[in-house]
Amino acid sequence: MKLQAGINDDPAFTEERRHQELLGELAAVKNLIVTTAGQQQTLDPQAMGEKFMEEFRKEMSEAAKLKVELDAIYEAIAQTKREIATLHHTTGTDGDDMARVTNELDAVVSGTEGATEQILAAAEFIDETANTLSARIDGQDAELANDIQERVIQIFEACNFQDLTGQRITKVVSTLRFIEDRIIQMMDIWGGIESFKDIEIDKKAAAEGDAALLNGPALETDMDVATQDDIDALFA
Repeated sequence: MKLQAGINDDPAFTEERRHQELLGELAAVKNLIVTTAGQQQTLDPQAMGEKFMEEFRKEMSEAAKLKVELDAIYEAIAQTKREIATLHHTTGTDGDDMARVTNELDAVVSGTEGATEQILAAAEFIDETANTLSARIDGQDAELANDIQERVIQIFEACNFQDLTGQRITKVVSTLRFIEDRIIQMMDIWGGIESFKDIEIDKKAAAEGDAALLNGPALETDMDVATQDDIDALFA
């Protein structure tokens, strides 16, 4: 350690200055010792082990929470795929319900159209007959014929229901087809139809008792069903 001499040559002053410099050097050494001791304390193996275990326990706790969330996500995905598979089985190409619903709606449109044509034909005949009668008679009978013609006009107006019914049924069919398309797209997201073949689906409960006998009117495409002619033959 080199102590520089001051510009003052007074021995007392020089001695004092050297004393102050020595104290300063001692203070620097003390600070160095304290700093080194603190670092050694920081690098203590036991303290480091405790800190590591604390961090490890914290990470394990976070991992456990993440596993619970992942399990919940997995269960939600599995349930979603099961529901999609059930819908596809019911409404898809391998199910009969969607085709049956579409055919039933087509039968409704066809049936109402045929019935409406018959009603209109009968109403037109009544209107023409009432018009002929009103030309041949007079007085109160002519007024009755006019009343008949007014009621026929009301029948014509009421038969507009057939067109409205057809439009509404068309909207229903479009909605069902939209739902079916969305189901197919969701299946494509999950890997296509092949990824759903091994999924157990929820089957629709079978009808029991009288409900199992109420199949409703048969469609033209139905096979091995009783027709109206068969029913009439029973009472012949």
